[in-house]
Parts: sequence; structure tokens; C-alpha cells
Amino acid sequence: MSTYAYTAMDPAGRKRSGVVEAATERAAIDKITSEGRFVVEIEEQKRGADKAASHAPTERKKRSANQADVALFIRRMADLSGAGLPLDRVLQVLAEQSEAQPLTDAAEAALEDVKGGLPVSDALAKHPKMFPLVITQTLAAGEAAGQFSQSAERLAELQENEVSRRSQVISALIYPAVLLFTAILVVIFLLTFVVPRLGGVFADMGSDLPLPTQILLATTDFLTKNGLLLVGLIVGGVILFRIWATSHSGRYAKDALLLKMPIFGKIMMLATVSRYSRVLSTLVYGGVGILESLELAGLASGNQVFIDRNSSVQEDVRDGKPVADAMRDTGVFPPVLTHMAAIGEETGDLPKMLTRVSDSLDFEVEQGLRRATAMLEPIIVLAMGVFVAFVVLSVMLPIFQAQSLIK
Repeated sequence: MSTYAYTAMDPAGRKRSGVVEAATERAAIDKITSEGRFVVEIEEQKRGADKAASHAPTERKKRSANQADVALFIRRMADLSGAGLPLDRVLQVLAEQSEAQPLTDAAEAALEDVKGGLPVSDALAKHPKMFPLVITQTLAAGEAAGQFSQSAERLAELQENEVSRRSQVISALIYPAVLLFTAILVVIFLLTFVVPRLGGVFADMGSDLPLPTQILLATTDFLTKNGLLLVGLIVGGVILFRIWATSHSGRYAKDALLLKMPIFGKIMMLATVSRYSRVLSTLVYGGVGILESLELAGLASGNQVFIDRNSSVQEDVRDGKPVADAMRDTGVFPPVLTHMAAIGEETGDLPKMLTRVSDSLDFEVEQGLRRATAMLEPIIVLAMGVFVAFVVLSVMLPIFQAQSLIK
């Protein structure tokens, strides 16, 4: 008998993964089909020496694990456990199929721990860099409630949403970033190479130079003489800022400033609230206690302003106040969240309402990113055009002045 790993579509049209033992691949397909599933992909699993060879680090597996790899790991865990596979076999398949070596190592270590009697959540919690508390606590609650696969499914959706959002933000900012980088290079080239060569031409004119030309030459002279000092000051400023931003007051001031930024401040606010709502929904749905869910959701928001305000929400809820009222009293959570949370508490379906809020805010974030990038691109082009026009004007004015004196 051989073991085959497969991906199949169930009658509801959802993809499911699992393993099956059969004498041949054809027999394995027939066995899966008899269960009402349509086989999309099937592959024989290696054993013995072949299996050990397959675990040898390859160029593909040597790379570190990123958020997309973790999302795929959780998705496969949800599909395999949902197909009825024992959790030790789930971890075995994950160790074989993970594309990143750290995830392979984590799955193999977790497999040994699970065989030793440790719950999956505790085994994965030993690798906090890849599996933060949001993941392990949700899985622990799912294990306790006998709903591991359902909790893993919600976690997979959460991780996939985070990967999608990050990819969307990066894609939206690529062109403005390239445009800004090009503009900076052009400015540096003009100020350090072109203008200094023209400075000698205008030197004999002295104070008779037009004001724009004098400003341009003075700026260029300052930059060329103090370039290294400016670079050192910038590098030192960045280092000091990073040190300051690690303190609580620094993080709070930085995050508060980011939320007040023109154009992007509102987008960051909406994205933060969306992440908070989705994480809170996932945790509450998974059976995690409301106080612990609030704490983890606040930490997952990644914004110190929300973390601090969320602490007061926890205190109020601990004292018996409804979640929606506690959020409303902070003044930082938007009305759409507090109203939907109130409805969720009244109907007894808080996770569903929080998920709806997150979906709605995600749409607003997407539209906001499009508008912001559409505004940012012409602003950069306009600023670059104004600077180039200033340089051209500063160069041409002395020439026109000289021509008028000759006449």
C-alpha cells in the first residue's frame, strides 16, 4: 500500500486536501471519488530513504518563512484537519509540503511534541516568530471546544486577508515610490553636477546675479561643502528616531502622528480598525475568552494609540460594561464598529458583525489607496516640475541679463 496526498473539490465547490492509502494511484482516485469529491491533484508520498532525501534542504526550502508561507501553512492545516486527518498526520504532511525550511523544521518539531502528548497549539507556540499568540490561542480554544478545523479555517482566512492587504498596499505604492526615487536622483544630479559647473560661468557677475540664481548657487555650494555632514546628520537622526520610537511615549507619538497624516492618515486608521475587528472576530469565534480576545486584538492592531485605548476597553468589560459601550467611551473607535458590535452583542453573534465591519472597512481602504495614489503621483510630478523650472529660470535669467547689457 502507498500513501497519496491529494487536493480535491467537495460538492460545495471548496478545495480540500488530505491523504489516502491505496495500492495504486488509480485506486486512490477511485476511493476519493467514491466519497463525492473531484480530484484536482494527487501525488504519492515518499517513504523511508526517499522521504529522508525529500527532507534534505533544497534551494527552494532554504529561504526564510514569510507571512504568505505561514498563511499557506495554516490553510493546509485547516483543509487537512477538516478532511478528518489526525493532527499528527496533518503535521507530517505539512512538514513534507512546506516551501520554507523554518516551517518544515517547526512542523517536524511540533510533530514530535504532539506524539509526546502535547497539544498542537502548545507545540506551535514554541515558535512565536512564525506563530504569534493570535494563532496559538485560537487553535488552543478550538482544541478545547473540539472545533480545531473550524478555528484553523478562520485563522486561514485571517492570514490570507492580511497577506492580500499587504500585497495590495505594496502594489499601490510601487509606482509612486519609483517616481519619488527618480525625482530625488534628478535633484541630486542637478545640484551636485550640473549647477556647480555653471557656477564658474556666473562667478564674474558677482552680486549682479538675479536672486533665483544666487539662491541656487548658494544652495549648491552648501550641499557640496557639507554633503558628508548632512549624510551623517540624517543617519544619526534616523538612528535616534528608531531608539526613541522603541519607547512607549515614542511609539504613541509616532502612531498618533501617522493617523493624522494628510491623505494616508485616514487610510491607516481604517486599516487598523479593520485588522482589529477581524482578529477580534476570529478569536471570539474560536472560543477565546472576551478579555483575552480584546488584549490580543489590540496587540495585533500594531498601533500604540489603539493598544492604549483598548486597555481601557478591557478594564470596562472586566467591570461588566458591554463591549460596544466600552469601545464608544474611548472615542477612538469609529461609529460603524461600535454600532455593529452592539448589534452583535444583542443578537449573540458578535463575530459575524465584526467580520462585516472588517469587510466594509477593507473596501474603504482599497478605494482610499486608489484615490491616494492617484493624488500622490501628480503631486510628485508637479513638485519635480516646479524644481526643474526653478533651475532653468535661475540659469536663463543671467543669460538674458547679459544679453540686455551687451545691447
